[in-house]
Amino acid sequence: MAAIGNRGTVTEAANFNPDADAQKLREAMKGAGTNEAAIIEILAHRTIAQRQRIKMAYKQTVGKDLADDLSSELSGNFRSVVLGLLMLAPVYDAYELRNAMKGAGTEEACLIDILASRSNEEIKVINDVYKKEYEKKLEDAVIGDTSGMFQRVLVSLLTAGRDESTNVDEAQAIQDAKEIYEAGEARWGTDEVKFLTVLCVRNRNHLLRVFQEYQKISGRDIEESIKREMSGCLEDVFLAIVKCIRNKPAFFAERLYKSMKGLGTTDSILVRIMVARAEIDMLDIKAQFLKMYGKTLHSFIKGDTSGDYRKILLQLCGGE
Repeated sequence: MAAIGNRGTVTEAANFNPDADAQKLREAMKGAGTNEAAIIEILAHRTIAQRQRIKMAYKQTVGKDLADDLSSELSGNFRSVVLGLLMLAPVYDAYELRNAMKGAGTEEACLIDILASRSNEEIKVINDVYKKEYEKKLEDAVIGDTSGMFQRVLVSLLTAGRDESTNVDEAQAIQDAKEIYEAGEARWGTDEVKFLTVLCVRNRNHLLRVFQEYQKISGRDIEESIKREMSGCLEDVFLAIVKCIRNKPAFFAERLYKSMKGLGTTDSILVRIMVARAEIDMLDIKAQFLKMYGKTLHSFIKGDTSGDYRKILLQLCGGE
């Protein structure tokens, strides 16, 4: 029943009793009105594994699906958070990817956030879940919904073939840095395939070495060069890959910050990150947020959301 990571704000509840929780959730939805506080109290303080047990207990004792009942009782962003919390991690990722590509238009930010940040193992499971749930290969869905070099980067990430060893091949790192430089800053026009080959295939330690070397050769940070050389979704996905390689919690902290700063809130991003990272690395994301922006994530969420949606997000965020 443990959390899927060890740097999350959501941890295993002690003295866990799925039958009692299922009963309380049933009570919270019975009769007129809904007791949202009871729903938050239970779901925001149980791990994903514990929530699966609650779903099973609910079905056994009530004869109905917990997610269906909650879906018909709740609405808006609050409902999105609650339903997300009930899913296993790869199921939630597959569901988000599917929603990002459903209907007209594509939420590219979702494809980038998920595919640039998950490990090979996670991507393999997402591929399997997607095929099972939606009877279509995720790769085919992505190809049908994206185009050009952006599509090629996503397809490469979906192969889940990144080297995950810790070896740094010094000569290769220098060669990679040189090739990226020659494919971008050193020429008119950009050979994006070179960027893809290095950024989507090499392991983390090796890439950190490539970035150092690149700075030496070009006098610029790799992120700055990507901004100068690319635009649109392709720029976004390459930047996301570089940022996740360097510091994944910082990548998510920046995504959260941008989803809330200025007018309006990009709730889809806020919900997705808070739900997906709550029991993996939310403690690190909060620390990075404070370091990068001088304000707590808690204070940002508090100032930018309202009602039960705010309450459940603040619980997932953990204390100040």
